[in-house]
Amino acid sequence: MSKIRTFDMHKFLPYLLNQASEKSGLAFERHYKARYGMLRAEWRVMFHLGSFGSLSATDITFRALMHKTKISRAVRALELKGFLKRARQKLDRRSESLQLTALGFRAFEKLRIVAGEFDKEICKGLPEADLMVLRKCLSKLAKN
Repeated sequence: MSKIRTFDMHKFLPYLLNQASEKSGLAFERHYKARYGMLRAEWRVMFHLGSFGSLSATDITFRALMHKTKISRAVRALELKGFLKRARQKLDRRSESLQLTALGFRAFEKLRIVAGEFDKEICKGLPEADLMVLRKCLSKLAKN
């Protein structure tokens, strides 16, 4: 008789990645939500605009791997808070270029520093060599 193999969800890589992502994402959410009343999608849009400059919503959709509806809602919320502005693109009047306002960029700069500190905190206790391998492996998985 053959051995029955069981499926261990706690060793299933997508499950582990999701658990780590949710736990760390919710912990970091406290920072941008408390300071600026932002939701996760808003932070991700702000992160992309602060890091890469002017982008279209479509650009952010592809970079952030988020649904366009979430991006649209986040853009609208950030605009209402005064963190971003829209401008029609000259070559394609149907498309808009999104850019952080001065207020938005100041908020991004503050959160960028907080994010760096948060990253150090959640990685505390991991040996540097393991952390380098983890980052490298996660980057490869994200590209696949």
